Amino acid sequence: MPFIDIHSIESQEVCPGCRLRTPYGKNLMLSYLEMDEGAMIPMHDHPHEQGGILLEGKLELTIGDESRVVKPGDMFLIPPGVPHQAVAVDGPAIVMDVFSPIREDYAKLMNDYIPYS
Repeated sequence: MPFIDIHSIESQEVCPGCRLRTPYGKNLMLSYLEMDEGAMIPMHDHPHEQGGILLEGKLELTIGDESRVVKPGDMFLIPPGVPHQAVAVDGPAIVMDVFSPIREDYAKLMNDYIPYS
């Protein structure tokens, strides 16, 4: 399944106002994250490497002890185990994240999505 219509995948709410669609393959996972204005992904960390790009809106992003307001086109990298959080500011935001290896917790949310083999 090399092509994905992201809107054909049912979203899952992981925090109030934060909806994910997370197609994945064998070694990496894409995460299309829609956030309502003021919605927050609270401070957390995980053993996965994470990279991303803000597609729409504005996001206050904290990685470790550094916080920035990012705008569309801004990219970021989060090493494994580094605490981070995100808050949508001044309106809704859309973020595309990439995880490696895949996040098993998110894969379980996508119970009706079957990755390619």
